[in-house]
Amino acid sequence: MRIIFVRHGHPDYAHDCLTELGRKHAAAAARRLQDEGIEVIYSSTHGRAMETASHLADALHLPVTGCDFMREINWGSVDGEPLFADGHPWDTADRMVAQGESLVDSDWKNSATFRRNRVVQCVEKVAAGTEAWLETLGYTREGLYYRAGKDTKRTIAAFGHGGASTAILAHLFNLPFPFVTSTMGPDYTGITIVELPDAEGALVKPRLEMLNDARHIRGLTVENYFGK
Repeated sequence: MRIIFVRHGHPDYAHDCLTELGRKHAAAAARRLQDEGIEVIYSSTHGRAMETASHLADALHLPVTGCDFMREINWGSVDGEPLFADGHPWDTADRMVAQGESLVDSDWKNSATFRRNRVVQCVEKVAAGTEAWLETLGYTREGLYYRAGKDTKRTIAAFGHGGASTAILAHLFNLPFPFVTSTMGPDYTGITIVELPDAEGALVKPRLEMLNDARHIRGLTVENYFGK
């Protein structure tokens, strides 16, 4: 199975939809993906993700299945005491690098940097949702890897957000969330492709085919569009 993860287009966060630029991003992503053999489309139930997914759904004449676990994660202090950048994961990861802290600590959830940040609970919720979703797709978690079931040879698309998709990838590949945040770019409609081998009954590991490819929106950056 190939799972194509797509971040939403440029958003109007206040109204949870796409801007005019975002709709151009979504249309470009749909053109890029229309020949990938996608059979099923999933999306976060946030409006900006569903609207992005709708462009591909219309092109392929497919429905969009909403998934609440793919909704964007949030962050902030769990006890009211201030956190650096209010706990923003990407800013926090950058600060860790600047201070020489490790991004690959397997116990990152209990570190002084993250243990008071509610992003930890959000990441755990996404991980649990990911497991339930993958079971419906024919893959059951066993330890660090997955047992492949029947009828798994297909390509699906999943439209979501930078944070939630990062949490999904961290879980799939058994990597610390801070490390994966440091590898994921902020590109709108960035495409990441994960392959889970189609090997019924076998224990398999995910393989990364592509990470955050945004060549389809070349020339449609926020800076170019808005003249900033």
